[in-house]
Amino acid sequence: MLDNPVFKLLRKGYELFVKIGDAFSNLLLLFFRVNFGLQLMKNGWGKLHHHSDIVEFFTSLNIPLPDLNAWIAAGVECFGSALLVIGLATRPVGVLVSFTMCVAYMSVEDDRAKVLGFFKDQDPFFQADPFFYLLMGVLAFCFGPGKISLDYLLSRFLFNKQTKGGET
Repeated sequence: MLDNPVFKLLRKGYELFVKIGDAFSNLLLLFFRVNFGLQLMKNGWGKLHHHSDIVEFFTSLNIPLPDLNAWIAAGVECFGSALLVIGLATRPVGVLVSFTMCVAYMSVEDDRAKVLGFFKDQDPFFQADPFFYLLMGVLAFCFGPGKISLDYLLSRFLFNKQTKGGET
């Protein structure tokens, strides 16, 4: 049965289908990294330039060490997202962005209610400001940057330098 010409044709067609899907997955990862990364970088840039306002806001939320946490959040959002855009240190930055967005969800009372009510009504959770940045961070951590990234280029360059003809 495996050497049946119809089966071989179906297998080849499916393999082509998978290759096309893989190519689009790299484009999708690039889209998420660049689109939401640029938006988050803009937010972080604003936090860096209006630091005292962010400290005041964090103080009103009873966030411990509001000055330090404002610098950390702004740094992760501005510089971490810049790294995501170019696809460098993608997985570690994805974790940092995800953590920062979890803190954002849990720090604002309205957003915290959206998290706690997730299993009753998910729409408010998905409509909250941190959601797409959290999604971007989780995607970056779980799937990496894809082949259109500096991480990929560096890994190819470094591993090709160490191997010749597939030998290690």
